[in-house]
Amino acid sequence: MVLSKESLWATGHDETVEVNQRALIDKVLARYSGEFTVFRELLQNSDDAQSKAVEIHFETQRHLNKDSTEPGVDSNPEGPLSDLKTTLIHQWTFKNNGILFRDEDWSRLKKIAEGNPDEEKIGAFGVGFYSLFSVTEEPFVSSGDQWMGFYWKDKKDQLYARRGQLPESSTDDPSRAWTSFTMALREPAPMPVAFDFTRFLASSITFMRHLAEITVYFDDKRLAKLTKNTGLPKQLAIPKNFKNRSPGGMMTVNGVETTPISIQAEVMKWIYLSGTEKKPRPEHAFSKPTTSKGGFFSSLFSSLASAPATPRALTPAVPVEVVNPLDISYTGVSLSVFSASIQVQVDKKTTAELVRSTKKNPPSKMKFELIYTAKAEYDSSVKEDTKVGNFSGSIFQGLRADLGRTGDAKVFIGHSTSQSTGIGGHIAARFIPTVERESIDFMDRYVAVWNKELLYVGGFLSRVAYEVELRAVQQQWEASSVNDGPPKQDIRTQLIARVLHALKFFEFHESHPSKQVSEDMRNAFFSCSSLAEFPMISSAGVRSCKDVRIPDPVLTTFVKHVPMIPDEILAGTTAVLSYLKYQGMIKDVEFVDILKELQAHPLSEDECIACLKWWITESSRDQHTSQDKYIAIRTQLLNAIIITTSVGEDVKILPLNTIKSYFNPRSATGSSIPLDGPLPDFLLPVSISKNFKPESLSTCFPWTEFNVIRWLIFICDPKETAKYPQYDLNISPIWAEKVIGVISRGWNHLGEESKAKIKDLLGNKTCIPTTNGMKIPSEAYFPNVNIFPDLPVVTFPLNLSIKGNVEKFLQFVEVRKHVDLQLIFHRMVKTNEWTVMDLVKYLVSIRDLDADEVQRLQRTSAFPKEMPSGEATAKRPRFTASQLYPPNDVFRSLGLPILDWGDQAKWRDRSDEAKFLYKIGLQRYPTQSKLIELCAGTDEKIRATAFQYLIDHIDSQYPTFDPNDFREHRFIPALKGSHACLANITEVYSRSQWSSMGFMILQPKYQVHANKLKIREHPSAGHLITLLRSKPPESHAQAVEWFSLLASRVNDFKTSDLDVLARFDIVPIAGDKGSDGLVNRWLPPSQCYLRGGGKESFHSKLFTFVDFGPSANAFLTACGTKSQPSVEEVARILLNDPHHFYELSGGTIYFLDELRNLAINSRSLSSTTMLRMKRAPILLGLKRKPRNQKKNDDDWDEDEWDIVYDLKRPDEIIVADDTNAYQAFGDSLYAAPQEDILEGVSFYLHLGSQRLSNVVREVHEASAERFDTKIAQEIRALILERLPLFLHEHTHTSTKVSFSWLNSGNNFVVKAFGKLAVSKQLNFGGIREIRKQDASAVSKRQGSGVIELWIATNAQPDMYEVATSLNRLLFESPKTNDALLFMTILSTDLRSLKRRGYNVERILRQQKEAKLAASTAEAARLKKDEESLAKQQQEAKQRAASISEKSSLASRDSQATLLPDPAGSQLMKTFQNFRNKLNAGPGQPNRERELPPPPVPHDSKPLPPQTLDEYAMNQKYLSSVGQGGQPSRPSTDSSIAESDDFPGSFPQPKSSKKPTGSSTAIPLDNIKRNIDIALESCKAESGNLLQNREHMQKIKESTDDGYCDISGRRGNLHNIAELGSVKIYLSEEVPLTEAQNFMLAKHEALARFCHIMKALANVYRLPLKSLHIFFDVEGGIIAFNRNGSIFLNFRYYEQWHDASVKQGNLQSAYISWYFSLAHEIAHNLVHPHNSEHEFYFSALCEHHMMDFTRLLGGQ
Repeated sequence: MVLSKESLWATGHDETVEVNQRALIDKVLARYSGEFTVFRELLQNSDDAQSKAVEIHFETQRHLNKDSTEPGVDSNPEGPLSDLKTTLIHQWTFKNNGILFRDEDWSRLKKIAEGNPDEEKIGAFGVGFYSLFSVTEEPFVSSGDQWMGFYWKDKKDQLYARRGQLPESSTDDPSRAWTSFTMALREPAPMPVAFDFTRFLASSITFMRHLAEITVYFDDKRLAKLTKNTGLPKQLAIPKNFKNRSPGGMMTVNGVETTPISIQAEVMKWIYLSGTEKKPRPEHAFSKPTTSKGGFFSSLFSSLASAPATPRALTPAVPVEVVNPLDISYTGVSLSVFSASIQVQVDKKTTAELVRSTKKNPPSKMKFELIYTAKAEYDSSVKEDTKVGNFSGSIFQGLRADLGRTGDAKVFIGHSTSQSTGIGGHIAARFIPTVERESIDFMDRYVAVWNKELLYVGGFLSRVAYEVELRAVQQQWEASSVNDGPPKQDIRTQLIARVLHALKFFEFHESHPSKQVSEDMRNAFFSCSSLAEFPMISSAGVRSCKDVRIPDPVLTTFVKHVPMIPDEILAGTTAVLSYLKYQGMIKDVEFVDILKELQAHPLSEDECIACLKWWITESSRDQHTSQDKYIAIRTQLLNAIIITTSVGEDVKILPLNTIKSYFNPRSATGSSIPLDGPLPDFLLPVSISKNFKPESLSTCFPWTEFNVIRWLIFICDPKETAKYPQYDLNISPIWAEKVIGVISRGWNHLGEESKAKIKDLLGNKTCIPTTNGMKIPSEAYFPNVNIFPDLPVVTFPLNLSIKGNVEKFLQFVEVRKHVDLQLIFHRMVKTNEWTVMDLVKYLVSIRDLDADEVQRLQRTSAFPKEMPSGEATAKRPRFTASQLYPPNDVFRSLGLPILDWGDQAKWRDRSDEAKFLYKIGLQRYPTQSKLIELCAGTDEKIRATAFQYLIDHIDSQYPTFDPNDFREHRFIPALKGSHACLANITEVYSRSQWSSMGFMILQPKYQVHANKLKIREHPSAGHLITLLRSKPPESHAQAVEWFSLLASRVNDFKTSDLDVLARFDIVPIAGDKGSDGLVNRWLPPSQCYLRGGGKESFHSKLFTFVDFGPSANAFLTACGTKSQPSVEEVARILLNDPHHFYELSGGTIYFLDELRNLAINSRSLSSTTMLRMKRAPILLGLKRKPRNQKKNDDDWDEDEWDIVYDLKRPDEIIVADDTNAYQAFGDSLYAAPQEDILEGVSFYLHLGSQRLSNVVREVHEASAERFDTKIAQEIRALILERLPLFLHEHTHTSTKVSFSWLNSGNNFVVKAFGKLAVSKQLNFGGIREIRKQDASAVSKRQGSGVIELWIATNAQPDMYEVATSLNRLLFESPKTNDALLFMTILSTDLRSLKRRGYNVERILRQQKEAKLAASTAEAARLKKDEESLAKQQQEAKQRAASISEKSSLASRDSQATLLPDPAGSQLMKTFQNFRNKLNAGPGQPNRERELPPPPVPHDSKPLPPQTLDEYAMNQKYLSSVGQGGQPSRPSTDSSIAESDDFPGSFPQPKSSKKPTGSSTAIPLDNIKRNIDIALESCKAESGNLLQNREHMQKIKESTDDGYCDISGRRGNLHNIAELGSVKIYLSEEVPLTEAQNFMLAKHEALARFCHIMKALANVYRLPLKSLHIFFDVEGGIIAFNRNGSIFLNFRYYEQWHDASVKQGNLQSAYISWYFSLAHEIAHNLVHPHNSEHEFYFSALCEHHMMDFTRLLGGQ
């Protein structure tokens, strides 16, 4: 039911809200952070009361004790003066002569936060008077004939006021005309700093509307008197283009006036002598510093040296003038106050909000005032300060223009606040302040609008003041102009300084504490003009800023008529100019301005140079203008520039747009051009170009360098040569020689194209002076060509040397250096006058043969070959050089044609003649093909010599030799067997062992050169495959030899090669024993298996096993031979003939071993195989046959059976998940062996077997329901109480319903009936059977509805039946152990459960609360129960004491230890467990190997508590294994032993005896095979990222296993490194960026951990790569098993063992991690923590105990 506020309000009652007045006032005063707060408030109140004068008295106790109080009378004028800074003041008195208090004033005085409603008054919040409480406890106020005093009631927190009448006195008593505030100080203290206080008063009186005089007294001495005189106001016209209305339309400026104000001060020098707490500020902060001489570096060093002043010589002391403190100092200041009259229009909504904030209506009219100190007034005020001498400065310093950015210019709201203005002067207006009146309020929405509107008026008024000042400057500028030019320099300087002062005044620096004040005023200052014009001083007077430009020092040299801002303004202020430039109101000199200037007048050379430099600089800066736009702008510039140059007395006009080239004095090709010769007009004058870098001219202008080519074109032009005949190349040898010299000096720097151009220009001109006159180049010869005397030889008239570049030039233009070769051959060679040596020497002397001549020599057959002695020499044939070899002995021995060099001189291979012959084709040595041809020849001697020559010169002469290029030639000396032969490169190998396989090998004497000859060491994989395929080994011995050899080369085979070999029949298989070991067949390696596996005895009947020795076996392994058949292969054999497979296996035990192997590795089976298995009779089923054939159908408790085994299809076998149903129908069905490995969803069920619970339907029959018994309620309460304990222990599978659902509402109902019966109906295949029996408890549920538990009252309820029936509804696949555990928890009292380690505290706590609320009788019964519980505990302790101390699993000492000694208690417990197993004889039941106990009949009693307790605690003990003996829950029961159940064991096949006691123990071979399966299932983890398994659902009462369950851990694991073969994983809680740092920091500890793991892996015979290390930062996971990959937690190793291992003590680490590994390996067989897992854990430890003991013994 929901009640409204109104209905609730009507039922309530009123209560008062109490206020702690002292705390309230203290909190209000805490916001007053400014100085002189009390006087600031009293002064404002006095001005609001229209006071003309104020007196302030600071009175000492001595003065208060005097009888006379008349000011000015000193009773002791001769006494010493007090120190104003230390003398204690006891009372302040403040008086004003304003309007006396009225009744409403007296009433409002005692009300907090009720301000003055008068809109003309400043006071707004009603807390100003209460500032007096900051100095006094009981302020006293008198006004006229009345008084009021304030006091604290009972000296506590309630403030009271008492009011009365003053005593009657004469009517002319002057004191009655004053209002006094008397403040007896709370604690005596010195008066405020006198000088600072006087300065404060001088600032405060400025904006007071009525107050004109302030007097300050110290006792009876007048310290200071301030008098304000106000002149006549002068109206100012508002410019028409100004926006006088605020942006919000709230305020409109109707008029502006300026009023002169003067303040005179009479101040005792006593005040100046008392000093100030504020540091004096420099008065000329903006004066230019003196420029030091010496340039940049000297100024830099002087600034660095100025910080620590160097000692200087002492100067004589100046006599100090004696000052009388009582002397009066007279000083004054003159100010101009600009005042704006404001008309206010506020809408109703805003008015209401302002009234709410200020308690008064906003005024309809008001003033905004600004103090502006002009330049003259400012200078005069500074000069006035000199009158006070070197004291504390002027008391008016805060009123002058604040040009030093000190923040002294404040916002006045009646009086000064802490808010600075940001400009040079104070402002005063009706701003709405914050409560403490220290700053302007911008937080309240409507108040902020009011204040922002008012700030616009402030900016507007500032702009008017600036405009007035600039207008006055302009008028004086125009009046002082000389001949329409600027004024004289002194007047100009004075006016610029005046404008600079105004700009500094209105710079708008950042204001404090709110910077919005200066920002809003600045925005209004610049934006209030509608035309966006702003006056600025310039070189042409005051102009609009849009017409003024910021000067550029570069531009001023050639731009002289554009108005520029004076340098003084630029140097003196930057803020205003920066803002104007930012807003676009003032600009730099623009290109249009420059164009106008250039078009107005031509430039001199100096001005042109400056202009071009400016353009070059701008071009280098601009990187964004497009090329087209840049060219267009440059064209405009060049078209506008006209240069005037002087040529002698003539003045030449040169448009810059006619220039095309410039002269580069540093050019390699053009620098030597003579400037005294003819030059073209398109060349930029050298007097200008010499001032620039050539690259700047070429980059920034469309000009090119004036080079030799352009000069030659110019001087070769007939028009130019006609003008200057003396410069004609064709007729003037001297000019021709000079031109050739210019070209030659730059010849090396000319490109081929340029040289070709020169050749074209001069090729047909008679420009070469010779002995026969001027010739064209092709007709002239070099001087050294002296074969014929009539040749025209080059001769220069000025003796130019023909060498170097001159020679190169003449040769390039085809001046001849030698006579034609054809002529030489005709005159000399054909006449046989020269030998070969003579001919070659002459040809060598001609060093400049061209390519055509060299080719002609190469084609000419001019060289004879050497003839054997005795042969005729007449008409010897001649050959080209390329057909012959040098005359060396080695070539003679090879039978090659040799050059006939003659006997005159010995052949020298490095001579110039030899080099020339090689150049024209003489063969230095035989080619590869020629040499290989000789090596493969028929002449054995030449063949051997040629092969040796190849070996000796292969590196120097044949570096690219590749024998594969000659694979068709047999030229390599080889051996085939023992016979010598020749082989090609594909047939021979260098290693001799390949001879055994029939390959040819290199002859032994050449094997050292095999690498040089690039002969392979081994046959390729392809050759070997071909050999094996065509000729496999013929015997076992040959196979051993071949396969061992191939094993050494197995890395040469690719995977595809090995796959091919795996399918070839290359493995020789001998016949049966009677065949004498002869090979009768070959098999592929993939169909063979290596001997040595543990299952040969069985698998050898199904598969072929071979053994050729370790080395040969390694090769077969690479080819696909396995150590044992794969699961897939075994499955196929099984599918081929299941019954034959069963017979070969040797019976049920070994066949089950194979089924377990298939089950564990079922994921490795292909989908096709799995499909075949689902349809074939391959699964072993067992059926129970009763020995008593006359057994009644309803007798379910008879357990004498014979077991029958048979192979069935999966759909013919059921999984017995319902024990009761199996007891009923076990003789009619074939069931799966009761093992988790086989029954689980991964095998029998996966193949298609059904659960028994799915094919049996229960029908419940009940008598009438009974409502007269409490048993239903008691059992329901018991189940809901104990179920969380059971679910806490049951962690291997999730529940179908949550406990919270079961416990809420009526989701779980228990009903009682007189009698219950259960009818079970089997419907499986063709079997239809019914069994019926009485029951004590059944449960049922329809769909997802309510769970009902029916209880029979005709007998005691059997808790086993209760647990079994509920488990069917709680779990998908309940197990017998689950029912036993639940039964134990239901049937055992809480105290016993607590002793056994169950967490029953919550239940006990609930029971305790119920007991406290129960009646006395219930308490008595509870006491009796507790006594009974204590007795049971005593009995349990007595039983525990009877057990040997060695057989206990935990001691009391270990319970108090956080980390027990792994080498002590844990190992002892484990050894004792093993001893119990080994000592179990025929008469002693082996509790470790018993079958699970049968279900308890309904009429039997529950099992003894101790037995159930041991069973339940066995489940919990698993979590302590491997943790150093530390159990996961505390236990006080020292008698807990290992699990006494082994589910899933199988009876011997064909056994007809009843299993009793230890006779049903599983054979050790069966256990060993299961252990082998667990070990073989360990594998390496292949993934680099292990993702968290979060799909497992748990009820909220359950917890993680902690030891090895990772289903609840957070985050994933990332592989970061490998240490040997061990992978290292890192939890994602640690960033991967820290992986490298982690490995560096933990490397040594990780290595020690790997050492421990390797030793234990050897004990368990595990591959080390199946073990992995992980590291996390928190959690209880010590190790876990993930699909056969075992992970160990490095964090636990490091904290528990690393310190001991580092010291050499490895024993404790070995013991702890030995059990941890056994625990995780057992998970390969059984996933959940149950008794079966514990059995295999124990069996693993026992099986490897001897090896582990030897490992410990080594320590």
